[in-house]
Amino acid sequence: MRISFFGSSLVSSYWNGACTYYRGLLKEMARLGHVITFYEPDAYDRQKHRDMADPAWATVVVYPATSDGWQHALEMGARNADLLVKASGVGVFDAELEQAFPQASSHAIRAYWDVDAPATLEAMAENPQHLLRKVISSYDVVFTYGGGDPVVRGYMAMGAKLCVPIYNALDPETHHPVERRNDLGCDLSLLGNRLPDREARVEEFFLKAASLRPQRSFLLGGSGWQWRTLPVNVRHLGHVGTADHNAFFCSGLATLNVNRASMARFGFSPPTRIFEAAGAAACLITDHWAGIDEFLEPDREILVAASGEDVASHLDALTPERAKAIGREAYRRVLAHHTYAQRAIQLSEVLDGMMSVREAAE
Repeated sequence: MRISFFGSSLVSSYWNGACTYYRGLLKEMARLGHVITFYEPDAYDRQKHRDMADPAWATVVVYPATSDGWQHALEMGARNADLLVKASGVGVFDAELEQAFPQASSHAIRAYWDVDAPATLEAMAENPQHLLRKVISSYDVVFTYGGGDPVVRGYMAMGAKLCVPIYNALDPETHHPVERRNDLGCDLSLLGNRLPDREARVEEFFLKAASLRPQRSFLLGGSGWQWRTLPVNVRHLGHVGTADHNAFFCSGLATLNVNRASMARFGFSPPTRIFEAAGAAACLITDHWAGIDEFLEPDREILVAASGEDVASHLDALTPERAKAIGREAYRRVLAHHTYAQRAIQLSEVLDGMMSVREAAE
């Protein structure tokens, strides 16, 4: 199948948390024989902050972030595609692309791929004039990278023909255990950009824990935090490229996951960082959200906290030996059940089924 995929960026993780998902899933789709072309705009200085060369398994088309640029790119992408994908959060001309996609091809499967489905559904619920309310029924399928049944029900209620979650996962070739680095050593790390619907939860689960345990060391990676006053025992690194993620996760006693508020409300939304950290055999602590136990077993493969006080208590009770044991069990679980190779097989089966229905109707 020839796949034309329009997303934020495949080659840069700069202000682009979805790139790990795109890379892992599309690489495995290519291994199954699909031909991948990824279209991304030249926007937000991402091309200046590339952290990978164009991969052998995909053609990358960088188009100008202009009206003519996206229209020409869509014309190119739709010409021979069997699957035409518009991802959420491309970053420029999203509304125009979302409106144009259903009419761009009469032969391709037209998919909307939501990498922030809980926030999208909440925005649609709050705004009866939201563009996606008007166009989502014109897409053949909606894929999401999380959200479970609540997201499926939400999209079907908005008029989607079909909604299928394809969850985040692990690429063991890029995320794996490495040696500890002293410059990244800490008691608790957190990797995440500063975003409006995450900040209050970072305040609660990470910064409060740091304030409650001034004798402990905390490490914060991600863009945007340089403008925030932090506790004295929190060290901020700024943007952490994907090449350093393994060492970031492996070098502390534990690492923390904090879901965005909308993802926590919907549940069933493990972000990429969960699988990256588990793939590095790091000891994970996560904020609480429904569905955690479908991916990792609490207390055995992951520690769950309902508050900053819980995070601090987990640190108090955590020995290096127990941290290693939890990380080891999480690593085994994700290798066995949550890799992008498995997600690609799932996606291919969905697409094959859609193609079979089309062929039978012709």
